[in-house]
Amino acid sequence: MNSHDNVILMVEDNADFVELAQRAFVKSNILNPLVVAEDGAQALDYLFCTGAWADRPRGNPVLILLDLKLPKVDGLEVLRRLRDDPRTRLVPVVILTTSLEEQDIAAGYKLGANSYIRKPVDFTQLAEVLKQTGLYWLVINQPPVAEGG
Repeated sequence: MNSHDNVILMVEDNADFVELAQRAFVKSNILNPLVVAEDGAQALDYLFCTGAWADRPRGNPVLILLDLKLPKVDGLEVLRRLRDDPRTRLVPVVILTTSLEEQDIAAGYKLGANSYIRKPVDFTQLAEVLKQTGLYWLVINQPPVAEGG
């Protein structure tokens, strides 16, 4: 196990939301390293160790928090690509977005999202959602054993 085994990857283009999420994690004692990808292309580079992330230590994040409305490559395409690759197929993905469009929810689950959560706009509610999400995915949930490992 290396230091990157506990990384949370947040794929989010709204810097204000990222800042609120970081504060909410600290408030909830979720101390996992948080890597932020500002668009879908950066997320794919991180996940597949390409581009700016080519030299990062190998290993998947313990959890991906994925927005849908992203520049360059949208969240559903990011999800499609990571589920199509055996190296990232089992990484837990929580869609965290403002969209309550039925087609987005259905597509997210069809492509293999583990959860779909609408972003609260209120900081107190956001902190509680992130606390509960972190508690479940990082403490309660038993992750799958990595393929080949």
